[in-house]
Amino acid sequence: MRLRTLLVWLAVVPTVAMGVQVLISSNRSLQESRHLREDVVAGRQTGVPLYELMTKLQAERALTAAWWAGTPEPLADLRGSRADTDRAVAAFLKSSDPGQVRSDGSKQHIEEVTRRLGDLGAQRARADARHGSPDDTVDYYTGVIGETIRSYADFKHVDDGGLIQERSSLVALFSAAEVVAREDTVLALAGPSGKLTSARFGEFVQAVGAGDYLYDTILRDLPADDAEVLRQILASDAWQTKSRVEKAVVSDHRDVPSGVALPPYVREWRIAHDTFSAQLRTLDETELRELLGHADDQAAALDREVALLVAAGGAALLLVIAVVVFTTRSVMRRLRELHDRTVTIAEKTLPDVVARLQSGQAIGTDALPQPRGEQDEVGLISDAFARVVAVSVEGHRKLADERHGFGVFASGIASRTGNLVSRQLALTEHLQDAFGQDEALLADLMRSDQLTVGMRRQIENLLILSGGEIPDPHTEPMRIADLLREAAAEVEDFRRIDRHALDETSVEPGVISQLSHLLAELLDNATRFSPPATRVAIRSELVPDGLCIEIDDRGPRVTPERYEEMNGRLHSAPPYSVLAENAHRLGLFVVGHLADQLGARVTLRRSAFGGTSAVVIVPGEHLVETREPAAAPAKALAPAKALPPAKAPEPREAPAPVKPSGPADDPPPTTAGLPRRRRGEQVRSARIPAPEVPPVAGSGDVPARPALPERRPQTHIARQLREPRAAEPAGGDAATPEEVADAWADYEDSTRQVELELRGDQS
Repeated sequence: MRLRTLLVWLAVVPTVAMGVQVLISSNRSLQESRHLREDVVAGRQTGVPLYELMTKLQAERALTAAWWAGTPEPLADLRGSRADTDRAVAAFLKSSDPGQVRSDGSKQHIEEVTRRLGDLGAQRARADARHGSPDDTVDYYTGVIGETIRSYADFKHVDDGGLIQERSSLVALFSAAEVVAREDTVLALAGPSGKLTSARFGEFVQAVGAGDYLYDTILRDLPADDAEVLRQILASDAWQTKSRVEKAVVSDHRDVPSGVALPPYVREWRIAHDTFSAQLRTLDETELRELLGHADDQAAALDREVALLVAAGGAALLLVIAVVVFTTRSVMRRLRELHDRTVTIAEKTLPDVVARLQSGQAIGTDALPQPRGEQDEVGLISDAFARVVAVSVEGHRKLADERHGFGVFASGIASRTGNLVSRQLALTEHLQDAFGQDEALLADLMRSDQLTVGMRRQIENLLILSGGEIPDPHTEPMRIADLLREAAAEVEDFRRIDRHALDETSVEPGVISQLSHLLAELLDNATRFSPPATRVAIRSELVPDGLCIEIDDRGPRVTPERYEEMNGRLHSAPPYSVLAENAHRLGLFVVGHLADQLGARVTLRRSAFGGTSAVVIVPGEHLVETREPAAAPAKALAPAKALPPAKAPEPREAPAPVKPSGPADDPPPTTAGLPRRRRGEQVRSARIPAPEVPPVAGSGDVPARPALPERRPQTHIARQLREPRAAEPAGGDAATPEEVADAWADYEDSTRQVELELRGDQS
């Protein structure tokens, strides 16, 4: 993502966030305003008629109770009250719409009030006939009134503290008025006899306590003007009469067998109640109208707030956009200048400086970018980049000096050491030819020869790591079997290596030495890091990508993290500092260099035996088909280099070897099984293998196998078999049972092949 895009996003994100915030706030305010207006409409269409219905039901309940108790002359008043109630019910049913109410609780209570009003006629008929109990009729009216008050309690407004407080005070006033109305109804049930049941007397006492508590609480919550009106009502003569009658009923009542007899002061209740109840209704209606008016005003204020918020948000957005455009253009201009300067340094200045350093030329400070001393952020970055370039150039200068010095040093060491190794190999060959009849001395010479070959491989490692190449004198392709044999010959403990190779495929001459050295390093690691009594197997097969050579050992278990680290060494060229830290284990670095030169892939992983398996994939471009040799004579040319033993056995008397006449894998062994080096072999001389008879599938290729004798009529019996054998010292035979079995199998296979060739020559 481009920096311009990032800057644009940096500007767009807060701008959009601000716009979204303005939109959300405006929408919230609009929603509150809309809900407030809906509540105001619902309050005017449903709340006001519902309050009128509540007051009419309270009056009808008291008159119905008086009629049931036998109070004289209440019938006309009851009929008038019922007519008022019917008009209130009709107005409520006509104007109310539960769908306009947002609160589910209020909607349910209003629907319940509507449902119960359907039973009003039946309840009146029961009261007229005095059928049933007066308590049932009174409880019906009380239930309808209670649902009415609860519908106000669940009436939801917006989250405005003032409106919520006003609604709570209004509901408290309605509840307190209902408590006083229940007191009036209970006293009406006493009738002319002035007696109440114990239950009704207890209800009256509870109503008195609840009313006093509610009005004391309401006084603290009402606004100052409304609280003053309520205090005047509570201090009026009518309210004082009410309080005096309540105290008289509570303290001066008499218990009679049918319940409780009330004192004569009860007669003063009716006149006082008519007076203060009208004052309370006026206060309640005023509070309801004020609540609706305040809600309407709040909705209008929210509309004005939304308009102001949108205007201020729009102006802020325009200002933010202008600042963003100016800032983005300024920053992009400075960054474009920094970019052009940086690209010039990276693409022209630095490559030229590095090339001059690598060629050995001196670099002056005028060729490098200099800090300008600018104090803004872009200028500081530019100066920091100039300092980074100076440090980088200094590092390249030191690295070039180090590489040049190391290359000269490595070349000198390798050259001098290589000369010494060549002289050592020549001397070893001379001693082998001169003292080859002495078995013990020959074993020591072969051991010395093997160590010298290892020294030569270490010298080649030094050349490889210093950037040189291994000289390859081969001019002809080499079979895979010969290549594996040549690689195994470089390993000190070669007797533990089992080879399984292909004969129909060969390797082109230009990569023989590199591939042989690569395999020798892997085989050396496999034999070195696995128990001495175990075997190391190397096998090859053709795969779609080329040639797969796999080396399996039975060494210690390696963790997956360790495999990842070792494979990293195989696929990356380390600096000299890493090589110095791992000077005692450079094999994997050498393998990685050679694999990179060959285009091969080398992977280390856990083998099926619990050890390590090294898989080498050689590209198919390095492979050629093996050319079939002409019919070989009975005696074939042995390979130039044989596999020396890992440890010379004790000398013992043995029959003289029979001169072989057929093809063999290795040069003829002596009586002690030690192959001899041929005269004239030099360091990395051309190794031209003799054509071998392809081994029978499954037989393998095991080192130190006996040569095949030439079968001649009547002369194939060895001289040793005709002469008595000397006693062999204990422990003189160093061959293991597995080596004897492998040698015998190879002997039978080679004999069969020689017979086939002889029949072909005779035909």
